[in-house]
Amino acid sequence: MSHVKGGLVILKEMVHALPPSEQKIANYILNHPKESIMLTALTLGERSKTSSAAVIRLCKSLGFNGFQELKIRVAGDLQEESVKGYRDIEPNDAFNNIIDKVTSNTIQTLKETVDIMREDNLKAAVAALSNAKSVILLGFGASFIAAKDAEQKFIRINKHAQAFSDVHMAATSIANKGQDDLVVGISFSGKTKEVTRLLELAKQKNVKTIGITKYGKSPVSNCSDIRLYTSAAREAAFRSGATSSRIAQLHIIDILFMCLASEEYEETVKHLDETREAVAFLKER
Repeated sequence: MSHVKGGLVILKEMVHALPPSEQKIANYILNHPKESIMLTALTLGERSKTSSAAVIRLCKSLGFNGFQELKIRVAGDLQEESVKGYRDIEPNDAFNNIIDKVTSNTIQTLKETVDIMREDNLKAAVAALSNAKSVILLGFGASFIAAKDAEQKFIRINKHAQAFSDVHMAATSIANKGQDDLVVGISFSGKTKEVTRLLELAKQKNVKTIGITKYGKSPVSNCSDIRLYTSAAREAAFRSGATSSRIAQLHIIDILFMCLASEEYEETVKHLDETREAVAFLKER
């Protein structure tokens, strides 16, 4: 994971949501990344026809600790080889081209998701999962796939986990939870109303919450105590099954599971062995 990459990815995703002065700076950095990392905040403000104060505000809007972190992340991006970007299929596209495009898009999505991940947020999420008496996972549409994947993973290591795509059942379950429980809301856009409302309900019950969304401010992230971000995963026009966003969400779930398993290694191995034995028992004649 990287504290030293992801600056350009975040800038591209956030640029259109920024105030005008911060948008000028963001565009300047995107157009002159090599030059920008060598500048002071004052000089960057002058070059972008804004101010050093606007540079600092931009860093805050992006969720960075300061201008130095922004420069380090952009510098890390510049060390990476150039990528082709997200590519859509075309009418009657050759199968070998489709294979190449889908694979390229998946690799790009995973890379960007890792680049923007913050280790402190990941540690907080793993600690919350470890301490939770029960875990409720919320997802609607394609995001429910990630929620169900998390459910089956956590159940295998003896975590009381339930995935919901029914609003009323989710609300009923949250109503009986408290400060020892955890609710995880999964929404690529961060704007899914059902997830937002259920997270608000969880906060009323003093339940700790985790949000998994694309990078940036959103209703879901605003309602979450702990925020985990996926790549913006610019979906191709042929958006069958929300492919990029689904891959990014599943990757986050895998990372959470593996980190939790590492933290509770001996207990995890024990539970995994027991679940394997249970499945093997069912296959016996």
